[in-house]
Amino acid sequence: MTTDRPKAVPTVQVDNERVIVTEWRFPPGGETGWHRHGYDYVVVPQTSGTLLLETAEGNHEAELTSGIAYYKGEGVEHNVVNANDYEFVFVETELR
Repeated sequence: MTTDRPKAVPTVQVDNERVIVTEWRFPPGGETGWHRHGYDYVVVPQTSGTLLLETAEGNHEAELTSGIAYYKGEGVEHNVVNANDYEFVFVETELR
């Protein structure tokens, strides 16, 4: 599915045999695009706000708080969209 949303900007900070650490910056309305996670991962929001998670099972919103991490397992498929009218930033650590 193609949208006219702006793209989130990933900046890989660490990429080695154990982890991949990526900072994600989402402009207002920005999205990652549909993807499947190949590794377990931990996300640490740097901004508080709402992300829209588009999944095959339907859409839902996640309220995130700066500094409060969450974990998800390998295999998650979704498109992540910034539902805020301001930039949203998180750091994702994938565990190889």
